[in-house]
Order: sequence, then structure tokens, then C-alpha cells
Amino acid sequence: MIEFVFAPDDVARVRFAFSPVWELVLSLRVLGDPSGHALHLPWAHAVRPRLRGLDLEPLLEVVPPAGYAPDFLTPPPDTPLPDFAAELRTVRATPPEVVVFELLRRDRAQRPGPRRAEMAADPEGTLRTLADLLERYWEAAVEPFWPRIRDLLEGDVLRRTQAQAAHGTAGVFDDLHEAVAWRGGTLRVERPWERIAHLAGRGLLLVPSVFVWPGVSAMVPPYQPMLSYPPRGVATLWETGPPDQPRAGALAALIGRRRAELLSALSTPAATTDLARRMDVTAGAVSQHLGVLRACGLVTGHRLGRRVLYVRTPAGDALAGGQRSDASASRRSVPGGESDT
Repeated sequence: MIEFVFAPDDVARVRFAFSPVWELVLSLRVLGDPSGHALHLPWAHAVRPRLRGLDLEPLLEVVPPAGYAPDFLTPPPDTPLPDFAAELRTVRATPPEVVVFELLRRDRAQRPGPRRAEMAADPEGTLRTLADLLERYWEAAVEPFWPRIRDLLEGDVLRRTQAQAAHGTAGVFDDLHEAVAWRGGTLRVERPWERIAHLAGRGLLLVPSVFVWPGVSAMVPPYQPMLSYPPRGVATLWETGPPDQPRAGALAALIGRRRAELLSALSTPAATTDLARRMDVTAGAVSQHLGVLRACGLVTGHRLGRRVLYVRTPAGDALAGGQRSDASASRRSVPGGESDT
């Protein structure tokens, strides 16, 4: 069990970000143990042909299917919307002594073998090799899928920031994950190791991640305290084709089939590109239909960085069948260093 103990200032310093490098490293666990991450099997099947000729052995050596992986590979994001190139520069700037210490660090599940010792003997060369492999692996395995992953992560950040505004810290943590519980100023996270981490004014960084599913992952001081969790809607990530349509016949007759599909799909926040992928239509067509739905007061857009996420309004919820979207529900109630990566 990890216990994050909040000082009064820490409650106001709960913030969100997501990390391309974090996703990249966690996706290596999926390749190492596909059976333990069955949700992502469609992705694993799709990327294996892309990885032919790429020797991932050094990365898989330091990122096992379970247990500790060096923290320098997953630096906490320092902006809400980091890009991969900036994060990779942070990895490349890791001091050699940190590389050595973390490569040789022991945990309860494993002890560093001779290969790790060999890598630690040349920290500069090892760091260069790992960073170069991360870059090539990103281009082959994650970057082609990043738009849909980013849409899901941004949607979760929007939903939870609205819940935070409406209900405070408890609204953020109540449904974060079954392994996470907020009680009396302490966040308890079920993990296979024990640690009491006093935030002491540093706050907590919450990082949604698709590849951390089905569990959670935590980082404690001396690094920025961080908790990574699966975003809402991750089960739909690799789906294609139109979504299910409650009351589809009547709703389609009223507003048209495509608009009915869009309204149904917006039970959780989504961007135009994500909706186009899920409905198997062009982004231009989705934009046109969203324009009509917005003009009718059935959906609304929220800017997050350079992107716009759409959610249903209360009127849209009612028309779609009375099922409120999480973001809409929150909006209506608004009153006015170690890790197991």
C-alpha cells in the first residue's frame, strides 16, 4: 500500500497531464505479456509486423512485464500537454550516476542480472542506446496510433477537471480506480510495496494512461509524486465502426442517422478525429454534423490546448436516452523516488 499524505496546500496542487513517453514505456509491458493486457491485443497484433528488424532486447531488459523499471525512462511530465520530442530530450539528459543507480536497483520481484550490470558499466552508451530505441519504437508502434490515444486522454482530463471544479478533490478520486481510495486527506493506492509519501507542498500529478490498464502505477519522492491510471472509455480505444444506438430508430428519424450516432457516441468527451475513427467517416463530415448539433444546443465544445473536445449538453443527454455523460453531469452541478512503472 502506498499512502500519499496531503498537506493543505497539496489539495490545491492536484493537476493533470499525460505523457507520450509514459505510454511508450508502458506499451512495452503489453508486448512482454500480451495475455495480461488483453484489451490491447488488437494494437499488439497490428504493431508486431512494424517491429520486424528492430532489436528491442535492451528496452525489454530494463522494462520487464511486471515490477520495477528505471524511473529515468518515464520522467514526470512538466507541462499538461507534453510532446514526445521534449520528453525524449529529458530522458537523454539523465545524469550517468542516475542511470547506474536505477539500472542496478533491486525490488522484491527481481534482482538485476548480468545483462543489467553490463549495461550499467557504460551508462552513457546505454542511455544513448535506450533513447535511440525509444525514438524508433515510438515511430513504429505508438505514433501511428497517437491521435486516438490522445483523444481519449484529453477527454478524461476534461471530465476530471470538471469533476474537480464541481466536487473538489473527492470528485477527482471517487471513481479513479478500484485500487485508489481517498480518505481524510490521504490517498491510498494498493500496490505490492509499502510507502508513506508526504507530498509536502509538491502536490500530486495525475496521468491518465491507456497502456497502464488494467492497473495503476505510482511514482513517489524524490521524483514528482505521480499516479497513473486508465482513462474512462479505454475499452473503446481499438473499436471501429458506428457505436451502439439506444433508441436509434426514433432518434435517427428525428435528427438523422449520423447525428444520432454522434449524440450517442458523446456519452464521454471526444474530439472530431476520435469520433470520425469510431464512426468510420471523414472528420469533415463529423464537423458538419457537430455544427448542426451545436446550433441546436445538443452538444458543446471545450478547448483543451490546441484541440476541442465535444460533450453533450443536458438537452443532448435527455434526447440520447436520459444517460448523462460524466462531463455533463459535472457541469450541471457546478455551483456558480520510486515507481512501479
